[in-house]
Amino acid sequence: MSTTYRAIDWNRQKRVYDGTLGGLLALGLGLFVGISVLVSPNITVETLLIRGSSVSALLLLHVILCIGPLARLNPRFLPLLYNRRHLGVTLFLLALLHGAFATVQFHALGDENPLVSVLTAYGRDYRVFADGRINLPHFPFEPFGVLALFLFFLMAATSHDFWLRNLGASFWKAMHLGVYLAYGSVLVHVALGVLQSERGAIFPGLLAVGFVVVAGLHLAAARKETRIDRGKPLGEADGYAETCRVEDVAEGRGKVVLVAGQRIALFRHQGRIHATSNVCRHQGGPVGEGRIVDGCITCPWHGWNYQPEDGCSPPPFTEVLETYDTRIQDGRVWVRTIANPPRQHCAGTAVTAT
Repeated sequence: MSTTYRAIDWNRQKRVYDGTLGGLLALGLGLFVGISVLVSPNITVETLLIRGSSVSALLLLHVILCIGPLARLNPRFLPLLYNRRHLGVTLFLLALLHGAFATVQFHALGDENPLVSVLTAYGRDYRVFADGRINLPHFPFEPFGVLALFLFFLMAATSHDFWLRNLGASFWKAMHLGVYLAYGSVLVHVALGVLQSERGAIFPGLLAVGFVVVAGLHLAAARKETRIDRGKPLGEADGYAETCRVEDVAEGRGKVVLVAGQRIALFRHQGRIHATSNVCRHQGGPVGEGRIVDGCITCPWHGWNYQPEDGCSPPPFTEVLETYDTRIQDGRVWVRTIANPPRQHCAGTAVTAT
């Protein structure tokens, strides 16, 4: 949450997380190498590295894309979301390893620069258009891999909060949505690459299953979000909008409601109802799905903190959430539709025992 660069704090939780990730990758690669050697005893070390890194990267990419919607559907997956950047950097390193070995193995023994050969070899050596039709097995697949690798590098290089702060949350998040363009490029890269040497349905089938899982989870999460946004307005009077019952807001917990077409986070803290913006200043996380920890609203995505009375982050941090006046009438929570001035103290509305 600082405006200056700070080295990553490798606390115990991160060490355990990264150790688990490294162990799973080592186990997966070991199994892959063992099975490959049993099936093809004459396989070379270079081929094992190329295939092993590609399979690991592809699986990791699907895991990364599934974490977001899973966290929206079930909060038990939030610890994975909290450390998703580590997965992204690991994915880039695996993709870089795959690209480097593939370039050396298939493009480094000729007279042409290997990087140039990657992008131009098909123009000379293959017949993409022949006999009046497109020959997919001859279609160049390397450029799609290059594009994906570039996007992975861009996201890994800017994963630190230093870049998030200096680029701005909106631009940073839009740039990191490029993971979906990278995913599409990877699918095309793998599918066309498989056609070079395989004719069976196993690999295309696995790619299709992976795509269906990723797309299905995203659609399920979007459907859940849509139900919130399509909620019918309950009523509005004197500049306040009716939201929910008082008992729907549990002590120390948040609840997302719709006020004048935008999501507002309600919290009950020490017997008082507070209302803030639902958008975390870090990466736009859903603040209202978090809880009160040590007297501060805590975003469920990455743990950023805000004081419920004024929306300010505790010193020395300077982030501020918008706050809204509230009132309770006939057991219902009403929220003012216009935000308070930044940093204005708002005591909240006391919940009267009935």
